[in-house]
Amino acid sequence: MPSTVADNPVINPLEINEDYIHVVAALIWHRQNRQQFLIAQRQKGRHLEDYWEFPGGKLEVNESPWQGLRRELHEEINIRPTSAVPYLQVYYRYPDRNILLDTWLVEDYLGEIKPCEQQALAWIELTQIDSYRFPPADVPILEAIKCNATT
Repeated sequence: MPSTVADNPVINPLEINEDYIHVVAALIWHRQNRQQFLIAQRQKGRHLEDYWEFPGGKLEVNESPWQGLRRELHEEINIRPTSAVPYLQVYYRYPDRNILLDTWLVEDYLGEIKPCEQQALAWIELTQIDSYRFPPADVPILEAIKCNATT
């Protein structure tokens, strides 16, 4: 199942002049196999249900991206990031909402990864990306991962 095509995403926007939902997401490479990264499947009843995505979620009011990343990863996959750096931001307009997907490369964390919200988790390699359906906003991030892996 190929990823959905992203139409007109804005990469690392300098300014956004419309309402949007700020979402933080984590790029987490497997500790023993640095060729694999973690993805989670969106749950039934949610926007883009059954699509696969990077773990994370919406920021709460007055929450910094780092605070939101730590909270979301603890709630969703049972870990507490101790070191992470901004990776890539993608602004995307869906028909029913606009999102800023703020992706962070998690370099280290405490805890053992396990699903806390009954979602499926998978460790995948770059060669497996086209076997999963990702939201359009995730596509530029996946492309950046592929480019960085080959350079």
